[in-house]
Amino acid sequence: MDSADRGFPPGDLRVSDADRDRALSELSEAFQVGRITAEEFHQRSEHALGARTGKQLTALLADLPLDRGPATPASALESAPRGHGAGRVMVASAVAATIFAAFAATNALSSGPTLAQRKFIQQMAARHGWSIPLPPSPGFNWGGTITPAAIAVLLVVLIIFLRVTRADRP
Repeated sequence: MDSADRGFPPGDLRVSDADRDRALSELSEAFQVGRITAEEFHQRSEHALGARTGKQLTALLADLPLDRGPATPASALESAPRGHGAGRVMVASAVAATIFAAFAATNALSSGPTLAQRKFIQQMAARHGWSIPLPPSPGFNWGGTITPAAIAVLLVVLIIFLRVTRADRP
């Protein structure tokens, strides 16, 4: 079979990584349908990764039928409809953003343990032989409030981005 039939450069012209990937894909398809054994797939895959010319790639696939049409151009792949992956990401991001926003609100509204509660914790730790210093006086928990709030905002930005990019598709 001629290398032009498979879309590889003819003869001794050098191949690209994309050509090697396409050859690996054909080998994988041949293995999946039972045309070659696992050992043959492994050997041929190694040769495909080391191939430098179109002739070498064509020789690896010469005894295998060409089941698919010509190589799909990259522009066709970009415009191909996507699955529901973006929708799932948006839903997961919305749930996570809600959780992070709730944590941020909880931390912003809580005043922390009282002095009596902090002393009680210290006494309980001392009963078990642990010596812990008394935590500092309660104050605003900047890290526990700002971090989840920032993550929630970033997730909302991700949702907006995905929504806009999905709207641009035909």
